[in-house]
Amino acid sequence: MYQISELYDLDHTLAKDYLAQFEYPWEALKGLKEYIVQLGQTLGDEYEERSEHVWVHKDAAVFPSAYLGAPCIIGPNTEVRHCAFIRGSAIVGADCVVGNSVELKNVILFDHVQVPHYNYVGDSILGYYSHMGAGSITSNVKSDKTLVKVHSAEADDIETGLKKFGAMLGDHVEVGCNSVLNPGTVIGRNSNIYPTSCVRGYVPEGSIWKTHTGEIVSKE
Repeated sequence: MYQISELYDLDHTLAKDYLAQFEYPWEALKGLKEYIVQLGQTLGDEYEERSEHVWVHKDAAVFPSAYLGAPCIIGPNTEVRHCAFIRGSAIVGADCVVGNSVELKNVILFDHVQVPHYNYVGDSILGYYSHMGAGSITSNVKSDKTLVKVHSAEADDIETGLKKFGAMLGDHVEVGCNSVLNPGTVIGRNSNIYPTSCVRGYVPEGSIWKTHTGEIVSKE
């Protein structure tokens, strides 16, 4: 249920070959920076290296006030809007929206991902057609600074060995406005998170997380 094969269709990311090496998606976070530098050097003429280790597809739209930190790759038909802050170690796929004042750090965004309004996404992977509503964020460090575990009511906790780990969103996940995804959150494919939720642990595929109670119900 936590495995890459259960969460993602790898045909919708430039990181396909990289992710295919791992069983769990968070295992890909540690070496992502180095992988992006290697991958960028193999990209074709359709990408421009606008500064060292910053590759932008010629069909992408990067607004003048956006900041692109190295290394990063911005895919075709993607918009990086005003005041977006890509701190680095980011692969942003095709047909994505990175909105105003959004911050990205050490992330993979699959194709057609939308983080359009005031989102923070750090040390996370967002699957194909996933969407984070306005103001929703991934919290990537525990308050006591201990290593992150993945919790589930259905199985034993998994030790990740990571101090920084935000959230893994499967394909077609919808996160409601002003929600917080706590460190180590994993959300299965085709699931919805109600607005203003505080989410922790594993949300199964095809589920709805309901507001402050944390109640999880299956979609009908």
